[in-house]
Amino acid sequence: MSLWIWLLIACALAYAWKLMGYFVPARLLKDPRMSRVAGTMTIGLLASLTVVNTVASGQSLAADARLGALAAAAIALALRAPFLLVVVLGAGTAAVLRMLGWN
Repeated sequence: MSLWIWLLIACALAYAWKLMGYFVPARLLKDPRMSRVAGTMTIGLLASLTVVNTVASGQSLAADARLGALAAAAIALALRAPFLLVVVLGAGTAAVLRMLGWN
């Protein structure tokens, strides 16, 4: 099968999965445990996406300026810096590390 067929199958499956959300009974959504689980899953998925985008380059692992930027942003978050400052510190760290030759 060609790549386009697999892409269309993946799109149809993603849409069907999203459509299944409408069939979940409302009483399950009002349960406080469900809210905690959904919130925890969201945090885990975003954290894993961030890590994968930081250390992966195509099919291989890469230790470059993105890793330093993530570390600087993590330290800023641990010190409870405002989000805009976290983003600026991460971007600035990446820029400085790339300027120093750590690609």
